[in-house]
Amino acid sequence: MDFALNDELLAMKEEARKFTEKEIVPNADKWDEEHHFPLDVIKKMGELGFYGTPIPEEYGGTDVGFLAQMLLCEEVSRGSSSIRVAFNTQCLGTALSILRHGTQEQKQKWIEPIINGDKIGCFAISEPNAASDVMSMKTHAERSGDGWILNGSKIWISFASRADVGIVYAYTDKSKGSKGLSAFVVDMHSEGITASDLDKLGTRSSPTSEISFEDVKLPEDAILGGEGAGAKVVFGSLNQTRLCCAAGGVGLAQACLDTAVQYSNEREQFGRPVGKFQMNQALIAEMAADIEAARMLLYRAAWQKDQGQLGNVLETSYAKYAASNAATKAAEYTMRILGSYGYSTEYPAARFYRDAILYHIVEGTTNVQKMIISNDLLGYRKANR
Repeated sequence: MDFALNDELLAMKEEARKFTEKEIVPNADKWDEEHHFPLDVIKKMGELGFYGTPIPEEYGGTDVGFLAQMLLCEEVSRGSSSIRVAFNTQCLGTALSILRHGTQEQKQKWIEPIINGDKIGCFAISEPNAASDVMSMKTHAERSGDGWILNGSKIWISFASRADVGIVYAYTDKSKGSKGLSAFVVDMHSEGITASDLDKLGTRSSPTSEISFEDVKLPEDAILGGEGAGAKVVFGSLNQTRLCCAAGGVGLAQACLDTAVQYSNEREQFGRPVGKFQMNQALIAEMAADIEAARMLLYRAAWQKDQGQLGNVLETSYAKYAASNAATKAAEYTMRILGSYGYSTEYPAARFYRDAILYHIVEGTTNVQKMIISNDLLGYRKANR
């Protein structure tokens, strides 16, 4: 067993750390307060190749792998959990899906512009009454001449109001059940598409929108993977975007720990640093152990994907579950250590606290991860198939 990162991965991790410290950390609280979406930073990350690590060079990627993507995502999330969402919208939920299921024409047209940041991406799954129950969605597309007419609505879609291209899931034949679900590569500037941003508790530098599709005309070649391939595409995509959420959770938890450690060494009470008090030491030790455990689960799942095991649902769920718990626990413990200063805007602890809870919700709730893990162990439904 080799737990060491090679020189290439270490260099990429260091580059991401420097970028985050320079471009993101000094601005993250202000962006969050103003609900500002830093499009220039999202594009810079594309120019630096952050989104292209699992993508072959022939489509503009670097083909370094999934572990590289998770390392980059983790470092960016230390600066802003909001900004890490771009790894899903620009690669794992969009470009990677096109790579895995698209025609050669679709790959040539869309992948490189998305991963280099020229085009902003999104993927539209959730609906007002279809979240964890993905297959209950109502959005549908009907054949019309040599194309499709798309109708329906989506909600909680990251970057949708700024997106140029989206992977949109819709039924093309509801009577066929899961085999009637299809995926479409959609030009988000098409007539009939409207997107409006939603207000949120946290992750406020990442716009999240409700989308309406009203008689949107799509060409025949918009369909991804063929008619009826939507379930295959969406669940294959979720197993990759879910791991990015785990990386984001680990990065956010690490930011919490860093803040708590720094404050504990600087703040004095009763004539000594508050880090000298055993109760604070206990909180820091628990945070550190939880983060290391989640990080190892994250890296293992990413390593498996680099070995070709993209269907490692169980290991991905372990990582997502552990990282979500580590993030929310670290955010709470940091708030306790900083006390009133944590509750103020002088430190980023309040932002961490608001951002952390999302990891229990997004890309498969914590309860969904528990279901996947327990059903596998009980023999009711194997996760890795």
